[in-house]
Amino acid sequence: MVGLLKYTIMFKPLSTRQLKTFSSNEKVRIMVKIEALADNLSGDIKRLTNFMPEYRLKVGDYRVLF
Repeated sequence: MVGLLKYTIMFKPLSTRQLKTFSSNEKVRIMVKIEALADNLSGDIKRLTNFMPEYRLKVGDYRVLF
């Protein structure tokens, strides 16, 4: 049986500052989705073409790039 991959989540300083500008409800919703990425990259993920970073996670009206 293959185990689940576990990823480490690290934030850039700019993303931390931007996250502080959101309401409490938005922060919680976004952080729950980001934390779910650590467990085998689950969520509404799409690979981007001709763009860096290569992936995006959709959280409501927001996009988390990684």
